Amino acid sequence: MTSHLLPTYARVDLAFERGEGVWLYTAAGERYLDFTSGVAVNALGHAHPRLVEALTEQAHKVWHVSNLFRIPEGERLAERLCAASFADTVFFQNSGAEALECSIKMARKYQSVSGKPERYRIITFEGAFHGRTLTTIAATGNKKYLEGFGPPVDGFDQVPFGDLEAVKKAIGPETGAILIEPIQGEGGVRVPPPNFLRALRELCDRNGLLLIFDEVQTGIARTGELFCYQRAGVAPDIMALAKALGSGFPIGACLATAEAGKGMTAGTHGSTFGGNPLAMAVANAVLDEVLKPGFIDHVREMSLLLKQRLAEIKDRHASVVAEVRGEGLLIGLRMHPPASAMVDELRAEKTVAVAAGDNVVRLLPPLIINEAEIGEAVARIDRACARLAQEHARAKEAAS
Repeated sequence: MTSHLLPTYARVDLAFERGEGVWLYTAAGERYLDFTSGVAVNALGHAHPRLVEALTEQAHKVWHVSNLFRIPEGERLAERLCAASFADTVFFQNSGAEALECSIKMARKYQSVSGKPERYRIITFEGAFHGRTLTTIAATGNKKYLEGFGPPVDGFDQVPFGDLEAVKKAIGPETGAILIEPIQGEGGVRVPPPNFLRALRELCDRNGLLLIFDEVQTGIARTGELFCYQRAGVAPDIMALAKALGSGFPIGACLATAEAGKGMTAGTHGSTFGGNPLAMAVANAVLDEVLKPGFIDHVREMSLLLKQRLAEIKDRHASVVAEVRGEGLLIGLRMHPPASAMVDELRAEKTVAVAAGDNVVRLLPPLIINEAEIGEAVARIDRACARLAQEHARAKEAAS
């Protein structure tokens, strides 16, 4: 069948008609275990009744009014996010890339209104992923995303992830901020060295820089805390959120301290759809669920169980799995065979997962997953690894 969609995705020939909890169903009734969650989006799984109710109720009221008027649902969501975080102020938009654009503009504007307009450059890290706009691909710095789009947007200096000395050397008279994912998702579920984030905070304080955390993938309980920065005990000045904040409904948010956001006055930034009543209703419902007593404890318990079971698989299939890494329910399997082969084998087991950099398979189940569903997932992962191990043994035997 001819598709009129722009062919920018290498799509799998698989479509889902509906979902329920951690499961996805095809039109033919085949059931798949979802260990992708729309790439860390569907934190509450599929067709969560509270989210369906919130969206339906709001749809019967008002969908869009624009930011020319007050949006009470957005004011409530901003107040709740600030109460639960370091932030004093929030700007809503529609995606993670937009949240990062706002964060970058805010950092530059802060330095400008502070009397240092020359401090527009931002230090970023190799292996990062910050979005697909012209600015965020420049911040990401990956050649495959930059190629063919003309000169990269100026203002970003990349250094190796986790290399504190390289960060120190990169700081110059034009440096205004440091931008980092507290755990790299697309880069391969890479966790920074102990105390690295704390050291960045100290560098920023010492040099008059802003610290920006990209929590688009790690935010909203994915790593076992509401926000990943809370694991390290290090608060940023600016933080970008998206993905799980809407648990499937498009939303992005840029959170900041009052000081960091002091330059963003009327007319400096905007969004037609950002903060629309539908998105605000859903995101408030997401917070209702995630902030319930015991929810984050459940994420931690399921994370511990999953990591323990995956460690057993690694020991059993050492020729296939090189490492289990990550925090919370952002888990990575670094593979010996190509990660894509493991993704294919899992799909044969009717389990959907996604590859990442550093030859890693990301396991991103909905945060509502239970012990029995983890047991089912582990059995499927084990069978997939067993087949890859057999292929490895056959190839080794043939080579000898």
